[in-house]
Amino acid sequence: MAAHPKKTILVADDDPHIQEVLEVRLASAGYEVILASDGREALDVLARTPVDLVISDIRMPGMDGLQLQAHLEKTAPKLPIIFLTAFGSIQDAVKAIKSGAVDYLTKPFEGRELLDKVSSVLSKAVVAQAKASAHGAHVVPPCGTQDCGMWETRSQRMRELAQMVEKVAPRDVNVLLLGESGTGKERIAQLLHSMSPRRDHPLVIVDCGSTPASLLESELFGHVKGSFTHAVRDKKGLIEEAHKGTLFLDEIGNISMEMQVRLLRFLENRKIRRIGDTREIAVDCRVIAATNADLIQDVAEGTFREDLYYRLRVVTLNVPPLRERKEDIPLLAEHFVASFCKAQGMPLVVLPPATMEFIVNYPWPGNIRELKNAIEAGIVLSQGGELTPTDLQVAPTAVHKGQQSESAMSLDESEKVAIIRALEKANWVQKDAAPLLGVSRRALNYKIQKYEIDIPTRRKK
Repeated sequence: MAAHPKKTILVADDDPHIQEVLEVRLASAGYEVILASDGREALDVLARTPVDLVISDIRMPGMDGLQLQAHLEKTAPKLPIIFLTAFGSIQDAVKAIKSGAVDYLTKPFEGRELLDKVSSVLSKAVVAQAKASAHGAHVVPPCGTQDCGMWETRSQRMRELAQMVEKVAPRDVNVLLLGESGTGKERIAQLLHSMSPRRDHPLVIVDCGSTPASLLESELFGHVKGSFTHAVRDKKGLIEEAHKGTLFLDEIGNISMEMQVRLLRFLENRKIRRIGDTREIAVDCRVIAATNADLIQDVAEGTFREDLYYRLRVVTLNVPPLRERKEDIPLLAEHFVASFCKAQGMPLVVLPPATMEFIVNYPWPGNIRELKNAIEAGIVLSQGGELTPTDLQVAPTAVHKGQQSESAMSLDESEKVAIIRALEKANWVQKDAAPLLGVSRRALNYKIQKYEIDIPTRRKK
């Protein structure tokens, strides 16, 4: 298994034969190896050279492995250690594990066992090392959703966004969220609401992109009995449901010109009129809107009202795509692996260095949503407790270091693939697939029709 060439391993053992075996095995797998004959020499090496992992014999003359570990707990507590132990000293290894060592190998060991253990330890250390870096990670306060791991960040742009969210959330102003599909705009809306004075009142989410235009007016404004054929009773609209709380209008760029006029009127006087009614109802709610469209271009082309645009964008927050915050990808990947394995009640799946490198360099046109779906599908397909690039089932031609390849899937193609994966995983049962995608069943049905996804006849309703 090829390892990341920058990973350096310090081997501390007084047996020249063991040193030679370890050096050959690890070097052949792509690791850089430094040798030391005891704990004291190992500390001398660490004083002048940074390493990613220490492999140490427990029993050595002079400073033994346990003494080396005790010293490192004070000077380098995040540095992982794998101990080598003979059969008769396994108790020492167990004691070391309890004291902070990450694992141990019993002599004699197989070469594959060694490499598998090293790969596992290094992949688990990626997030810990990132958190221990000089810049550290900035964690935005919890938003109350299972995907809050996405707010742990090492990206300067995301730190700045977090600071803006903290500053804007308590202010009762409209907010426009701009960003590609799957970047987490809805999560930011939830965060803005949870940190606002309105948090004890409803957050009402309206997906303008999945709600047919013919139904959106009734959904938003409500109607009175008899106002149209199927209006058998009065219905309160979603704007009215958001009274005292927050109204989140997702994919606002998709609404019709007629709906834009009605929405503008509400934003100006904070009153609505149900379909078929003559009375006006006052509604006090904060409005957060989001879109992946270029609204400025839409305004220039006359498809989006300029006055509505300025009403919505009192404050604008731009959410960067995942390919522009690559330093966060390892954090997100580890978070999604841990969350999914825990939810499914299965052992933690390992992300080997080669897989992590693939994940970091893939452009993720579907952003966080695509990364999450790919990892969850990959875990289901993985074997032997490791996730490989093949398990992720993403287009290999889309991988391009530094920038997105021209051959990368479009956002629509990426979303379609994610939907098909979820449907397959749910045995083509839409009500089971919808939660996997984090959407409503109605929204999923809309997307299935939009992308003309063929549902096997045996599963059609």
